[in-house]
This record gives sequence, structure tokens and C-alpha cells, in this order.
Amino acid sequence: MLKIALLVALLGLLLLFAPGPARRALLTPRLLALFNRILPTMSDTERDALEAGTTWWDADLFSGRPDWSKLLAYGRASLTAEERHFLDHDVERLCELVNDWETQQEQDLPAQAWTYMREHGFLGMIIPKQYGGKQFSAYMHSQVVMKLSSRCSALAVSVMVPNSLGPAELLLHYGTEEQKDYYLPRLAAGVEIPCFALTSPYAGSDAAAIPDLGVACMGMHEGRPTLGFRLSWNKRYITLAPVATLLGLAFQTSDPDHLLSGDDTPGITCALIPASHDGVVIGRRHHPLNAVFQNGPTSGQDVFIPIDWVIGGQAQVGKGWRMLMECLAAGRAISLPSSSVGMGKMAVRGTSAYAAVRRQFNMPIGKFEGVQEALARMGANLYLMDAARTLAAHAVDLGEKPAVISAIVKYHVTERGRALVNDGMDILGGKGICIGPNNFLASAYQQIPIAITVEGANILTRSLIIFGQGAIRAHPYVLREMAAVGESDHAKALRDFDAAFFGHVGFVLGNLARGLWYGLGGARLAAVPAAGAPELAPYYRALTRLSTAFAVMTDMSMFVLGGELKRRERLSARLGDVLSQLYLASAVLKRYEDDGRPPADLPYAHWALQDALLKAQQGLTGVLENFPARVLAALLRVLLFPVGLPHRPPSDELGSAVAHAMQTAGADRERLLADGHVASEGSHGGDPLACAERALALLPDVLHIEKRLKDTPEGAALRHLPQSLHAMQQWLAAAKAASSVSCQEHNTLLEFARLVDGLIQVDDFPPAAAPQAQGGGAAHRLDDEPAGESRAA
Repeated sequence: MLKIALLVALLGLLLLFAPGPARRALLTPRLLALFNRILPTMSDTERDALEAGTTWWDADLFSGRPDWSKLLAYGRASLTAEERHFLDHDVERLCELVNDWETQQEQDLPAQAWTYMREHGFLGMIIPKQYGGKQFSAYMHSQVVMKLSSRCSALAVSVMVPNSLGPAELLLHYGTEEQKDYYLPRLAAGVEIPCFALTSPYAGSDAAAIPDLGVACMGMHEGRPTLGFRLSWNKRYITLAPVATLLGLAFQTSDPDHLLSGDDTPGITCALIPASHDGVVIGRRHHPLNAVFQNGPTSGQDVFIPIDWVIGGQAQVGKGWRMLMECLAAGRAISLPSSSVGMGKMAVRGTSAYAAVRRQFNMPIGKFEGVQEALARMGANLYLMDAARTLAAHAVDLGEKPAVISAIVKYHVTERGRALVNDGMDILGGKGICIGPNNFLASAYQQIPIAITVEGANILTRSLIIFGQGAIRAHPYVLREMAAVGESDHAKALRDFDAAFFGHVGFVLGNLARGLWYGLGGARLAAVPAAGAPELAPYYRALTRLSTAFAVMTDMSMFVLGGELKRRERLSARLGDVLSQLYLASAVLKRYEDDGRPPADLPYAHWALQDALLKAQQGLTGVLENFPARVLAALLRVLLFPVGLPHRPPSDELGSAVAHAMQTAGADRERLLADGHVASEGSHGGDPLACAERALALLPDVLHIEKRLKDTPEGAALRHLPQSLHAMQQWLAAAKAASSVSCQEHNTLLEFARLVDGLIQVDDFPPAAAPQAQGGGAAHRLDDEPAGESRAA
């Protein structure tokens, strides 16, 4: 394969500037025949997945010359006045109706929450107003899911699924007018609770291999002979199935008697089936890592459905896989990234406040360098995650169906969310591992693998989808070359292939020259957008350089490995990592510009950008170190990195700046945590996040009082005071009696002590009862163990 690739490259170089007719006569027919032999075969389902969706900023990153001015000109994602009111009032009210701990005890959302969701249109956010829906933007949809996720995962999922890949979206794009007129108003009003059944026990990640089968036949429906399908299915992991009234179902189709067409096996088809229909079985519930959202199996055996129940009617029989791939591109960009960001905002809010007010060794643990290191990762990761999900949702609102970008944000936002929650658990220490109403992070820690797993397992998203799909769809020439190979008109095939192939050769040579130029100049010669922030100019240049290097490695990998690259998953995954980090860094740059370049956000932006550049560099070096053509790999390393590897991890000083910003109450911190929910302090018996926020708000006043008392006897006594609420109360009584503190100072210090005491306590339960069997009010609380400590039993 390498010899063929080198021969092709050499001949291409010789004939690149030859007259077109001569080239097409001498070389192009041979190259076309060669490509026809070496291109990998592609199944219909692979082709549907490949052609689904659109390319967007990912195409710029593949080009090696991203147009930063174009990215900045896309504008800022924003909400209408109606959407902002709904988010600030209706969503806020729904959050107040639900408590995550109480839902775990009841194993469901409270009835009043279900009623509120139905009555206020939460289940019809994507449905047009003409059908009674809200017709919200994709960005608004993302904002709602994010805010709900910062309160309760079951609440977010229950709203997310009807507005994601499910009957409503499929009906909007592919349904008949009769189906839309009947179902969409019922879905918008919550009269119907939908679910969508795709995954089978033997077809998880390989969803296109579902064994569920519908055989075309004549059957009886409503007392008369009707064309339809005799269906048998067995599905699992179906969210909302236990409470669904309307079942969306994907199944293979067979037409042995040619009642529909001349095709014996038309392919995957999607249908809508009332859950009450004879033969439909809704199984018992699954319990995904103690998450409370409704999830379970469904099955049926020889269930007859009329052809009219197929989404889109008879014309859409066999087109279900394409339908699913088109809709999944948009859904992946919104649902799971938004829920991970919401969970991340909750975790950062609670953990950063806890670190600021929790003291050990007579100082806040948030000043320990080890804790600051973890806090810096949390804050900068959240800043990047939020930027990535916002830009992806904005792309959907611009009319895109960003297949590659949606896979990037699904994988990387959920993975960074997992890292963020893990860091939070390390900081909380013993408090984090004791489940109960006073633990704000336990549910997130338990349930974060769910987002990693669903809508495409992350391990396969990384190794197969991101680069595998992007290399063909987003590359400026590969898809054109493949189309030319498949062209039946030989003369047209020669013209199209000649233009695409030799354009590709010029593209490779240009990137090679530019990569060396940037490498020798340290990317200082790369252009920056005129509208870009000067303080971030080095990052624009560095990303352009890495984009060029990525384009070179993409083409070299495809030239050397050809169709084998599809099976070299580790190389493909590393190339996907490079593309992903380029997108994530682009999103950070875009966010900083869209937010008005707030100087207080620079630590987050610097940390996130430096981390993304380092990870992209690691992806490239990982490809080079494992490239099968070792001589070529050595040459490429010299060409792309002639003076060494330029990117390093963020500095300790920068990490400390991020950690300090996270622990400082005010507008700058709230911008990082914007549109996350914080319960009122008195709701549900005292919300831990609300207590943490109140304590953090009081901290500056407390520090001021302590500073004033520093050189007094009372201050010395305070510094050596045992860390307990009782000891603090005794000290305050004595200090107030001696007039060492004013009445207002007394009240401030006492309230702060009570808040911190409540925040550090953990829950305990009767010995014979599991936590899930206890109501929130039945728990007692024990002092926690801080990070790095343990208590002997």
C-alpha cells in the first residue's frame, strides 16, 4: 500500500502542472481504476450514516486554513424575550418542585412536576406553535436541559427525551400531514408521553443490525383488511418506556410477497404504535445506576400494525435508518452535552464554595495547592464544555445538522464532565462518598457513566465516528473523489476525478509547505482575524498551525493506509482527538469574543486553550509514534515540528488564578455558572447548594472581621478555636459580652458558622434501612472527613 501511495504521489507531482487533456489521457484513467480497486466497500447503512447531516466549522479545521473571521461572524447564540422569560420563570418553578434526593426515595418525579411539565409545554419545546408547541430554538432547548440538569437528572431526562430523538422530531421532518395534525398537538400538550425504541439486546452500538422484524402482509385493522406489518421486537434501555403512551419503534422490514415494491428487504423502518395496542408489552423498569428517570424494556410478538402507522407512510418504508441518522446529528449536539454542562455547573458551584469556606489546618482547603490543581481543572473544563455545547446548539439554529461536531461535543463534553465530577469528589473527601440529602454530588458521580454510554458509546464514538466520518465528509476532496469513482458516466467520471484528485495533490503540497513554514516560524506567521481579541492572538496562530499539521497527517494516513485506516481504530481515534481539540479550542475563542472579552474570564480561557493545544499536540505525536511507515513518520515529524514540540501544560500560577476566581463570589463567578439553578435556602429542609452560596457570600465580611481581630486576644483565641459550632457559639458569646464584636459582626459570624457547620455535615441512617428507604427528614448528620484524611472505624 505504501509503494502504491508513493508512486501515485510521484506521478501526481510530475503531472500536476501538465495540460489537463494530456493528464486525463495518460494518467487519470489509471488512477481512477486504481482508486476503484482500493476504496473500501461501504454498506447502505454506512453510506446513510456518512451522508447524514452537514459539515460546518469542522470542514474549516480539515482544510488546514481555518477562516477565523467566518467563525466570529456567525454571531452569538441568544434567547428571545419569550424564551428568557420561560427560562427564568417556568423552568425555575419546575426546578423548585423537584428535589433530587426525594425523587430517589419515591423512584419517580412528584405528580405535581409531571402535571407542571404537561401544562406549561415542556414536552413540546421543539414543536411548532401551529401545533400548540413552544417552537423554541435549539439554543433555548439546550438552556432548558442544562438548567434542569443542574437541579435533578431525572427531571432533565424526562424533558429531554420528548424533545430529542423521538416521535416529535421524526414527525416534523418525515411525517405525513395527517400524522402531524393528529400527533403533534397531543405531544405538545402532554396528552401523549412518547418514547423511541431502537436498541436491542444484540444490537447496541451496532444499532443498524437490529434483529426486530416486520413482515409486510395483509391483516385486519378496525374490522377491515389492511396492508401493514406483522411485527416482532425485543428492545431495552428505552427511556420513558414505563410511562409512555406512544411507542416509536425501529425495525427491519421484509416484503416476501412484494406487497410494497420489488425489494424483498426494504430496510429499517420507523413506526408509531400506541402503547395500548394489542400485543405491545411494556416491561418492568431498568435502574441505570440508581437514576430515577423512567427506563425499561418493551417487546411484542406477531403484532399487526397498519401501514399508516409508519412515520411518513408507505413512502418512508425502508428509510428509517437515514431518518434516524439525520435527526441524531442535531440531537447529539444538544441533549447530552447540555445535561453534562448542567451537572458540571452544579458540581463547580457546590465544590468551589465548599473549598472556600471549609477549613483544615487553620486555613481554607481551597488554598491548598493540591486542591487548587483540581479546582482549576474543574473551572476551566466547565468553561470549555459550556462553550462547546453553546456553539454546537448555535450551529443547529443556523440550519446545520452538524454530524461530526455533534459527535465531538457528545464525546468530549461528557468525558470532561466525568473528569470534573471526579475532581469534585476528591475535594469533598468523606463528605462526597456518603449518600444523603446533604450530599449534592453523589448522584452526579453515580450517574455520569450513563451519559458516557447512551446515544453511541463514547469508546466507539472516539475510535470510529469522529474522524472516520469527518475524514470523508469534511475533507475538501475525498468525498468528491469517491463520488467520481462511483459515477456511471465514464467521461464525466474522468473529468470529476481528475479535478478532485489533482486538486487534492495541490492541497497536500500546500499544507506540507505551510506546515514547514509555520514550524520554522513558530506559527508567528499565521494570520489572525482582524476582529479577534489581541490577547488571544497567539492561540489563533497556534490553532492554525495545528490545523495545517492535522490536514497533513490526515492525507498521509489515507494515502498510506487507504481502506485499512478504517480498521486502525487507535490511529483514527488519535486523529479524531486532534480534530476534537481544535473544535473545542475554537469554541473557547468564540465564547470569549461573544461574552465581550471580560478580563476576569481570561484565566479560564488561557487554561482551557493551553490544555486543548497540548492534547491536540499529543494526538499528533501519538499518530507519528505509531505510524506504520516509519521513515515517512520521521520525515513528517521533522517537517511539522522542526524545532520541537511547542505546547506545555498550563502553569501552576495560571491554575491558582482559576481556582481563586472560582472561590470569589460575584458577577464574574456567576458568569461561569450562568443559568444553573440554585434553590432557595429554606426549600426542601435546607438545600446544600443554597447554604454553600450563602456562606460564600458572607466570607468577605467574615475575613474582614477576622483581620480586624488579628492582633487582639480574642483573635488569638479565635485562631486556636476547635472547629465546631458549639465552640464558635461560646467564643461569640464571650466576645459579644466583652464588646469585642458588634451585634452585626456577632450575627454575621454566627450565621456563617451555622451555614458551614450544616455544609460539612453528612447523613446517616438507621442500621437496618438502606438510604433509598429513608425520607430526607429522617437522616442524621455526621461530621465529614476532609480531603486527604480518614477516620478509623
